[in-house]
Amino acid sequence: MRRIVLATVVLAAVAGFSTSLFAQGAPPQSSAGAPYTIEYYYKCQWGHQEEFMQLFLKNHWPLLKKIESTGRIVSLKIESPAYHTTEDGRWDYRVTIVYKDSTVATSSNPDEDAFIKQLWPDQDTYKKEEQRRFEILLGHWDLPVTDITPK
Repeated sequence: MRRIVLATVVLAAVAGFSTSLFAQGAPPQSSAGAPYTIEYYYKCQWGHQEEFMQLFLKNHWPLLKKIESTGRIVSLKIESPAYHTTEDGRWDYRVTIVYKDSTVATSSNPDEDAFIKQLWPDQDTYKKEEQRRFEILLGHWDLPVTDITPK
């Protein structure tokens, strides 16, 4: 009798464990036409965080604001962590962009090159500074996120 009870308990535990594994996975994508959020993470070489942010604010932020003025971007936010983490999990800046929808977020902007030329007539300096901004990065990753907060 104890073996039957023990086997039942083990099977129930295994079934519950495998069910929880299969229940996990990617959250559902937002519905068509709904805002689409992507978090962009930047990890800089030690001692170059301020230089990176100066270049970001000079050479990338105005482009993002210009795109926002067209309605492709709904909102922009820049954050940095208040405390430090382990080196492998460290990031220095997170830029959260909420796009109009997933199509806009995942397609190229046909106006971007024209905006860049308009905002930075000195293209040689712009390209050199953008190259430097990426040279001082140790890592950069993009993380699309889905709001799954219950209604």
